[in-house]
This record gives sequence, structure tokens and C-alpha cells, in this order.
Amino acid sequence: MRQLLCLVFLIIFSTTSSYAQLVPKNWYHLDVEQDSFYGISLQKAYQFLQQKKIVAKPIVVAVLDSGIDTLHEDLKNILWHNPKEIPSNNIDDDNNGYIDDVFGWNFLGNIKGENISKASSEKSRIYYRYKEKFNTPNLDTTSFSQIEKTNFQLWLKASKSLNYSADDEMELSLIKGTLKIIRRFNDVIQKEMGIDTFTAHELEKFEPKTPEAKQCKYGYLTSLRLLEINADEKNSTVLSQLEEYVEAKESDVASKNEEPYNYRKNIVGDDENNIKDKSYGNADVMGPTPNHGTHVSGIIAADRNNKKGMDGIADHAKIMLLRVVPDGDEYDKDVALAIFYAVDHGAKVINMSFGKEFSPQKHWVDSALLYAQQKDVLVVHAAGNDAKNIDSIASYPSPHLLNNKKLYNYITVGASSDFNISAFNLIANFSNYGKSTVDVYAPGVKIYSTLPGGNQYGNHQGTSMAAPVVAGIAAVLRSYFPSLTAAQTKEIILQSVTIPDESITLQLRKNSNTEPLLIRNTCVSGGIANAANAVKLAFTIDQNNKKNMKQ
Repeated sequence: MRQLLCLVFLIIFSTTSSYAQLVPKNWYHLDVEQDSFYGISLQKAYQFLQQKKIVAKPIVVAVLDSGIDTLHEDLKNILWHNPKEIPSNNIDDDNNGYIDDVFGWNFLGNIKGENISKASSEKSRIYYRYKEKFNTPNLDTTSFSQIEKTNFQLWLKASKSLNYSADDEMELSLIKGTLKIIRRFNDVIQKEMGIDTFTAHELEKFEPKTPEAKQCKYGYLTSLRLLEINADEKNSTVLSQLEEYVEAKESDVASKNEEPYNYRKNIVGDDENNIKDKSYGNADVMGPTPNHGTHVSGIIAADRNNKKGMDGIADHAKIMLLRVVPDGDEYDKDVALAIFYAVDHGAKVINMSFGKEFSPQKHWVDSALLYAQQKDVLVVHAAGNDAKNIDSIASYPSPHLLNNKKLYNYITVGASSDFNISAFNLIANFSNYGKSTVDVYAPGVKIYSTLPGGNQYGNHQGTSMAAPVVAGIAAVLRSYFPSLTAAQTKEIILQSVTIPDESITLQLRKNSNTEPLLIRNTCVSGGIANAANAVKLAFTIDQNNKKNMKQ
């Protein structure tokens, strides 16, 4: 709350506009010793592989996400194709239950080709599912069965989570106020510049003629710097992202008093509480909201040989897209079925850049994750963007199963930044953390990758971007060293991290009341994923694996 008040104050009264040094678009690929950026040392990794003359094998990476632009210039050549499916013949050629699943499957649509883009929060779905049963005076719980007791406790937790405080409502009001201010800046700037679309870099070079436009220029640029939005981001994208954030918050606050609209019921039409009801979805893996999934896929494997746009991390990966993430909380059923699909169709790495605080059918997801473990598939999951310690706060999906066992094929990834981007900390200010829950950090701020539109690119940030960085590294390891198991791949990534020099953080925070979060204290590995270190360690382990096989 205090930070938001300060943000609004600074936006309104700022008189400075200059950005810090320009950050290279591929900063997250760079090497701290060679380039002074805490990237993943990707070039060094490929140099080592070339020196050793190691030949890679193709690998399939399943991306469970919002959708993908299948026509994008940097993605169309790296898409997985179902070898047993004939495109567009409206026949289930391979008898797997999915018609025309050439690139994967869309679990957020129906057979007529209709798709949903939005969904309510899981906590609101839980609250209204059981409200009629449990929200009654003098409720007698003594006769409840064990399942009813479990559901009752889940409902109580969801109900409590929907009780927004005065501070929460004030925060929403401040966010809306901030958006209103930025809109005003934008309107004045558009009129003064005589154009509808501009970036912060273009605005910096523009000299306003009126005092009002000059103030709005400073205010707009300051807003972007304080919100850590990249200077290359178009004003239309900035506003749409802020509007989506406000809309989601408003929906959350309103859901306590009014049941959210059930988009799924009216489009998908399945029984979301029945895992055996699988006859739903369609082959449209792009869907109406492919922004997030397109960006994530590019980070992992955008074409490295076409000299267009940007390079993905893995050079032999094929992307299988499974659409399970709407604008809102994903459904456990879709996630579970998508994991089963990915494993059964040959994926060796699964990327999951999504999460939520409730998982009513966790047992379905657990079953799918166990299946992935049994089939030697590595799962990479984003830690979340709530700036919370998830050692003590529930976050799903999770490697911790209901039977108290922990998966060994599962990596949870937090987002790192760089001192050239965020002066005070190497941990992204939004990233979740946890000494025993987050396995590793990877770059997740100002990440440049593919966007829908055929030839579009831009920056996003979040642990959603950090996870595919690690998934990309995992794909490199498992394509160049196929003898590695999922468990070995995980351990290699954790044991080969860059341990950053965080003395700068300590110096900057020395006279501050804010305690710095240090990477070494907030994740299992204590560092940032490093592709070069990883391939060197993988080479050694691979050699040992081959020796053991000969003996």
C-alpha cells in the first residue's frame, strides 16, 4: 500500500525522464564475466558443445499455456507435428481421442471451434460451488463424511480469501487512479505528437511545445520506469496490460457478492468436475489469446537459424502447445489431461508458466505429474509473481503431493533481474521466493521474445518468462545428452548455477529499513541458472553414464 502511494506521488510530481542505459534485447543470454549481465551464458554453452563436436537429437518441449501464433516467422519451423495425424481431415487418425491434433490440443474450446478466453478465479469457483450447501445458519458438521469435511474446509478457506479488506479496496482504487493518470498523459502526448502509437524511446526524443505536454511526457516516462516497463513497449500495449490487471482485480473484489460468469459452462460444455469426461476441446492451439504462450515458446526455442527477430535457447527443440491457460485461473482437469497428453506424445520437458492459490482437484494433477515422473519427463514451473515466500503460502501446481511425497522431476523457477535493470536487487521485485520451495532463479525481467502477429516481438516480465529460460536449458541438455534422466537434468541445473556477487545489494540497502532478499538465501540452489556451466557438468555426467552402460 505504502509503495503504491509513493508510486502515484512520483508519477504526478516527477520532473525527470531519462531511462537508464539501454539493455540489450538478448541480455538474458549473456554472460556476467564477459558482458556484465547476469544472463545464462548461452553463447559459451554452444561454444563448448561445438568444441566437443557433440551431435544433438530433436527433443519435444510441451508448453502448457494460453495459445501460440502458429504462423509466426520465428516459430512456424519449430512446431511439433503429430506424425500420426493428417491435418484438417476431421478424423481422429491416431485414435487418441483428439481430432486433427496436429500441433497439440486446445482444452479451452468445443468441437464447433468456439473458444473461451476468460475464466474466474479458482477461489470464487470453490466459494459458489459449495455456497448453497455450507453457507447456512446453524450448520451441523458433525455428521459430515470425510469428503464433506475436506470440502467444507476448502470452502471456508476460499470464503476467507474473498473477504477483501479496506486496504485491498484502497489498493484497487489507487491502481485505477494510476491508470487514469497514465491515460491522461497518453492522450495529451498523442495529441501533441500527432500520432496514436509511440514508445518511450521515441517520446524521449520528442520536444513538447506546451507546458502541459512537457509535464505529461515526464510523467509518462517516469511511470514506465517505476513500473519497470521496457522503453521499447508501445503505449497501446502498456495501457492494455494495465487495463487487464485492473479488470482482473475488480473481478476478484466483486466476486464475493456476485457469482462470476461461467464462461466454460456456456462454451466448453464439459463436466469440469469429472476427469473421465474428455470429449471436449479442439485443435485450435492459437485460440483468442495467444500472447503469453507465443512469448513463452519463443524464449524456449525460437528459430536460431533464420536470422530473424530473436533466438530461442534450444536449437533442436520442437514446441508442442497445449492450451489450458485462460485469462483467469486454469482448471485442474485441463492441466492434468494436458500433462498426460504431453507425456503420451513424446515430450521430454514440460513448461508450466501459470499458477494459483487453490487446487480443488489436486489429486488429478498429482496423478498426471507422477505419470510424467514415471515416464522420465522433466516439469518446469513458474514460482509466481506475488513477491511472497511460498515456503509458507500455498501455490499450485506443486511438487509436494497429497501423500506428502515430493516429485524429483519438478523444477520451480523464480525470476532474477540484473543491476543494470533493477539497481537494488538481483531478484525481480515481483518474484515469489522460498529457501526450500523455489529451486533456482532465471532471468525474468525485460525478456524479449516472439509476440502474435506473424513477425512481432516485444518484452514481457514475470516468473512466466523465467521458467521457459530453464526449460530451454533443460531442452539443450536433454537433446545433446540424451542419456540424462529428468532427475539428473534437474540436479545439473541446480548444481551449475551462477552464484552472484550480491555485495552491491547489501551496500545499496545499508542505510535502508528494507531488508534485501538475497538469492543465496531464497532458493534451493542459491543461484541463477547458467547454461554454460550446465552443459559442462552434463558432459561429465554423460561420459560417466556411458562408461557405466559399457560395464
